[in-house]
Amino acid sequence: MISSTLTKALNEQIGHELSAHNHYLAIAVYFAHRSLDGWADFFYRQAEEERTHAMKILHFLLDNDVAPHVPEAKEARPAFADAVEAVASAVKAERTVTTQFEAMMAIAHQENDYRAVPLLQWFLNEQIEEEATMGKLLDLVQSGINLFQAQDYLPTPHAEGEAGAEAGA
Repeated sequence: MISSTLTKALNEQIGHELSAHNHYLAIAVYFAHRSLDGWADFFYRQAEEERTHAMKILHFLLDNDVAPHVPEAKEARPAFADAVEAVASAVKAERTVTTQFEAMMAIAHQENDYRAVPLLQWFLNEQIEEEATMGKLLDLVQSGINLFQAQDYLPTPHAEGEAGAEAGA
């Protein structure tokens, strides 16, 4: 059984993931509005990944006979001063998410809630990749490269399903 403390945190995380979805949509719109379609597509994929993360948590709760709820997601606006600010906001967001999952892992260990550990470890592994990717993108935009040319250097999406299969999701 999932502890009430961890259940509360996981339900809150569903809202955080949906808010991250909105945040990445806003970044995608920022780039799309500037005809940077490669950048926009990258962030549209990131947005979809965040929605998938919310669903992964929701299904975990359901599979453990816990009634999930769907918190309200924060509105996000594509109001960035420049590409550096847009991508820097993604770096900051990913670091925040890492902290959230680390806190949930600490709760799981403190409360001997071992059912949640594989899920939380999967997310922590995912966060290592996400922070590295966003950090590299920030380096790219800060380099001063032409953003149209930089589209050739954007990472390709990783196979979410493969990582999920490894975690037993």
